[in-house]
Amino acid sequence: MSVTAEAVKSVRERTGAGIMDCKNALMETDGDIDAAIKAIKKQAVAKGLAIAEKMADRTATQGLIESYVHLGGRIGVLVELRCETDFVARTDEFKNLAHDIALQVAAMNPGYVGVDDLPEEVDGNLADISLWHQPFIRDSSKTIRDLVAEAVGKLGENIRVRRFSRFELGA
Repeated sequence: MSVTAEAVKSVRERTGAGIMDCKNALMETDGDIDAAIKAIKKQAVAKGLAIAEKMADRTATQGLIESYVHLGGRIGVLVELRCETDFVARTDEFKNLAHDIALQVAAMNPGYVGVDDLPEEVDGNLADISLWHQPFIRDSSKTIRDLVAEAVGKLGENIRVRRFSRFELGA
C-alpha cells in the first residue's frame, strides 16, 4: 500500500516521531492514522523502557523541583525530578513531565514513589499507593512509569522521581 505524504505529516505532527517511523507505522496499519499513532506510542514506551533499563545505573544528580498548588490553595505538591544533565533539566519536555507528575500526586495522593520505597507489609492495591504504578490521569492507558519511560526515550537520559510531598488543608 502506498502512503500519502499528508498521512505521514499528520502522524508526525501528532506524535513527533521521525518520518520513516511514521511511514512504516502507516504501512503496517494499512494507512489507518489512529492505529499508526497508537503503534508509534507503544514503540516509544518500549524504547523508553529499554533505554531506562540500560541507564538505571547512571547517576541522576541534576533536575528540578516542581511545585503545584491546586485551585483554591487547599492542596499543594512538591516533586523532585532528577536527570543526568542541567541541559535536559531546562528543556520544556522535562519541565512538562515534572508538572504532569505534580498534577498526578495532587490528584491521586500516592504514598510512595515506587516498589523500592514500600515498607515490607503494605495494605492496598499497588496502583493506589505507588506513584510509579498509577494510571496517568491524562491518559489512563499508560502508567507514570510509562510516561517517564517515554521521556527517557525522547531525552536520552536517566530520569528519576526522587521524592514528593503532598500537603492538604485539614488532612
